[in-house]
Amino acid sequence: MPTTAHLGRSAATLAALVAVAVPTLAAQATAAPTPSAKTTLQKQLRRDAADMLRYGSPGVLAGVQLGERNIKVRAGLGNFTTRKPIPLDAKFRIGSMTKPFVATIVLQLVGEGRLTLEDTVERWLPGLVRGKGNDGRKITVRQLLQHTSGLPDYVGGFPWILEQKGFEKHRFDTVTPRQAVRVAMKSKPTFAPGTSWSYSNTGYMLAGMVIEAVTGRDWRDEVRDRIVTPLALKNTTLPGTNPNIPAPHAVGYERFPGPGATPEDPRYGEQIDATRQNVSWGGAAGEIISTVDDGNTFLRALAGGRLLPPAQLAEMQRTVPTNAGFRQNWPRVRYGLGIMRVPTPCGVSWSHGGDIMGFMTRNAVNADGSRSVVVSFNTDSPKRKDGVAAPKRDITLKLINRALCS
Repeated sequence: MPTTAHLGRSAATLAALVAVAVPTLAAQATAAPTPSAKTTLQKQLRRDAADMLRYGSPGVLAGVQLGERNIKVRAGLGNFTTRKPIPLDAKFRIGSMTKPFVATIVLQLVGEGRLTLEDTVERWLPGLVRGKGNDGRKITVRQLLQHTSGLPDYVGGFPWILEQKGFEKHRFDTVTPRQAVRVAMKSKPTFAPGTSWSYSNTGYMLAGMVIEAVTGRDWRDEVRDRIVTPLALKNTTLPGTNPNIPAPHAVGYERFPGPGATPEDPRYGEQIDATRQNVSWGGAAGEIISTVDDGNTFLRALAGGRLLPPAQLAEMQRTVPTNAGFRQNWPRVRYGLGIMRVPTPCGVSWSHGGDIMGFMTRNAVNADGSRSVVVSFNTDSPKRKDGVAAPKRDITLKLINRALCS
């Protein structure tokens, strides 16, 4: 799910994800399955994964945690050359699933009394957010995390991110947070702070800088010490400028839009291997590498109240409406602080997936953290097979709802 919103692509290019909430099924959703039910569920999930291949991803891997039980299914290929599937313990770039990690650190610092959500960006990063009508004196930390700051998205200022020749030329370049923010400051605000909603990676690049200003330490170090180590996320890494993904991993394939591309018809060219790249341009907005197991552990700990005090978790889950373009893809989805509220057939779920060159992540966790699911594709530019109609909803909808609600 991109949830997400995602890193590196327009939200308008993503398919919708929506379902009608049926609260009376909530108890059923939280019950762990019996061994025979687990076997049946695994077969159903395997079929769901295989069905998604027709929409154009080389491969898919899904991991589900049901109480103390884990289920993994996969379909398709992780490598066209070797013809091997995606490894069950594959590491992959999670893109904008990085955002709830960063938001959690900010909210932990709020709980410790080291800053407030109503602090201005100017207080912690004086003089940085200025130009073209952008003004850090009028933007709060809450608005950074909530996408209500009105700040333009810096990703649009790096055209090579979305263009094949540019990507191949610049894929190992380093982009610092200040460089990314300076690029954003060349554009006018999308709206006055607090008056509307628009997804902006700039807000999270700034959130990472706020963490450093408050703690005196890089945001990556805070994520490692406060989340990765306590939760024993042994396969979660923050690569910085390192272009490699630790083994094992699939090949991340990418197609780039061709001439005359539109959101409805991107006119993709031939796919390339985009696995190795310097994702410093993503930074606190989308840099982390993880696995389905670690992703599920994080989501369950977050929803289950193990990472944030009740007051701060409540702040994270206070949501606002998104904009019309976003709601077109995810009707009835609302955005909190680094996490999205998504209806399912068995109640509320929380989610934040991500898209980044070579990989696409979708996920969800139920309200009490007892069930979660993470889905990884080894492309974020799937090209439908001939004769397959464009999906009306996100292609993971059936699998995610089955995982949470069966």
